[in-house]
Amino acid sequence: MLSLLNFFKWFRYICRAFLYLITVITDVRRAGKISKGTQFHTISKTIINDEHSIQEVKEENEKHPYRSLSDFEEKCPPGGEDSVVFYTTSLRGIRKTFDDCRNIRFLLDGFKILVRERDVSMDMEFREELWKIWGGRVIPPKLFIKGRYIGGAAEVFRLQEQGKLKKLLEGIPSNCMCTDCGNVRFLVCSNCNGSRKVFAEKEGDELCMKCLDCNENGLVKCPV
Repeated sequence: MLSLLNFFKWFRYICRAFLYLITVITDVRRAGKISKGTQFHTISKTIINDEHSIQEVKEENEKHPYRSLSDFEEKCPPGGEDSVVFYTTSLRGIRKTFDDCRNIRFLLDGFKILVRERDVSMDMEFREELWKIWGGRVIPPKLFIKGRYIGGAAEVFRLQEQGKLKKLLEGIPSNCMCTDCGNVRFLVCSNCNGSRKVFAEKEGDELCMKCLDCNENGLVKCPV
């Protein structure tokens, strides 16, 4: 009698375990179906987004149908007829301006071409030069290619995304490292050693005068 009770007791445990196993398997199957449906929905959504992105690119190309340099506005900086001139700044006062200049510089470095970089924060002459070209006050970055104004950060990166920037840079000579300034484009003034002050004797007295050879930062442009 006792063994029969034990038998029914174990039989009940086995049935419960079996039912629990069936429940788990059913839940897993349902979860699998849901996952497949969700995956299909995600794929469909991705396809739709890709088609939408393609449409956006087409519309963007229609808005900006630049094919050659002749399609851009003619604005030529001094010495920029057959070269790339990039007005930039190394000051971090305005973070977005600094980041835009740095990102364009990094992009141009990837093409390994010769770029005439003009830092308006290193020499006031460059700032006045840019304002004169523009006809008013303007902030960098500003990119010019062979006497044509290409644009600021937004325009340059748009051209890169559309695959048009490389074509615009065709014919530009490759870059090489300057042995004098290391492509910094400036050297410390040898006359005042960057202090912007020179001393001279007059009638036995030592006078301190402003150095006329360097700019406001005690720098001279690299002659190379």
